[in-house]
Amino acid sequence: MQRLADDPKAPFPDPAACKHPDGLVAYGGDLSVERVLLAYENAIFPWYSAGSPILWWSPDPRPVFDVKNHVPNRRLRRTLRKPWHITLDSSFGAVIRACAAPRAGQPDTWITHAMIGCYEKLHELGFAHSVEVWWEGQLAGGLYGVSLGRVFFAESKFHRVRDASKVALIHLIAQLRAWDFSYVDCQVISPHLENLGATLLSRRSLQLAVSAGLAKKPTHPHHLPGLWSMDP
Repeated sequence: MQRLADDPKAPFPDPAACKHPDGLVAYGGDLSVERVLLAYENAIFPWYSAGSPILWWSPDPRPVFDVKNHVPNRRLRRTLRKPWHITLDSSFGAVIRACAAPRAGQPDTWITHAMIGCYEKLHELGFAHSVEVWWEGQLAGGLYGVSLGRVFFAESKFHRVRDASKVALIHLIAQLRAWDFSYVDCQVISPHLENLGATLLSRRSLQLAVSAGLAKKPTHPHHLPGLWSMDP
């Protein structure tokens, strides 16, 4: 496993050449905007615990939602008919801090203060975005991630009302479909993601989707609109 150079513009090692079974590519470096965006361009993401070096991962294959072909299951379609109120980018700070809050059985969080600062900078620059789900005027759930090259890299989600994070995901997929995105990357497979319709995609295919999207003239706003809704 390679230690990253101090220069934030220095290239990452080729993930395909890394032999770690879970996709650990490198360690060290920092969470500068330049380095983190370079990581996402190569289908790499930071994930580490407080007190440890920054760890950079690129599992292969990757769980993704195929934006153009994903169909919510029947139960979730019924849930979407409830009177949720959905916004984009209206409360990024609240969403990322809710995602970082301790959870049952998980007293620690990988979303450190440094990570929060990094993604808030990315948000200010138009690369990191949030989906907020409101119920009776209160923030009920949401998710955040990074948008790059027609791929949305989902980082974390939370809910305070049952199914609110699932509602955030389905609304996000619907909006990304309208903007001609290809995938929502979910990083690490789980039974929960499989139940929601995630499929496995090779890391190389994800890298190519990012590269192809970066090479195209954007057909969607760089900064997502502040408010949108989807009819039930």
